[in-house]
Amino acid sequence: MTKSKYAITLLGIFVWAVTLFAADEKKAESKKAPAKSGGVLQPQMVPEGGWDKPMGTLGEKPEQPWSTTTVGAAVDGKPLPGKIVTVTGEIVDLSCYLQVGKHGEKHKPCGQKCLNNSQPIGLLTKTGNIYMLMEEEHDPRRDGQTEFRKAANDHFAHVMEVTGTETMVRGLHAIFVQGFIKK
Repeated sequence: MTKSKYAITLLGIFVWAVTLFAADEKKAESKKAPAKSGGVLQPQMVPEGGWDKPMGTLGEKPEQPWSTTTVGAAVDGKPLPGKIVTVTGEIVDLSCYLQVGKHGEKHKPCGQKCLNNSQPIGLLTKTGNIYMLMEEEHDPRRDGQTEFRKAANDHFAHVMEVTGTETMVRGLHAIFVQGFIKK
């Protein structure tokens, strides 16, 4: 299986899992289950430096929500609606977080291995919201000409301010980050 087919398969499985997770959360909310402390799974696992002060920023604030390569790649030149946001949260690997609730400084060696092996990158907010993170520029991302994964890995378990274009499809929140095209 080629890397691109593997990545597409992995992304499809992830979207399916997040959709099921969102449906389960909605069911749990409808039963008025008490909220977990702060909404974060395993709150005893804390980010490096704690939650209160971001350790830096990731992403450049774009002039428009979508880059020209994204608009050009979109069906009929019309990408899905998106809005420019800045969200503060911990950089996590979604595979371990969604499977076993792991995040934080103690999980850093495992999480960095997961990111190095193409597991999806996430942003976990202090309130427990989760965003999938990826490069915004469609063609450079597709062609391996971006380095956001390296930046995310360098900041794994750090609380960061992430700026990019947010979109949501059937409960899956994603932030597409600009500014990581290889030079």
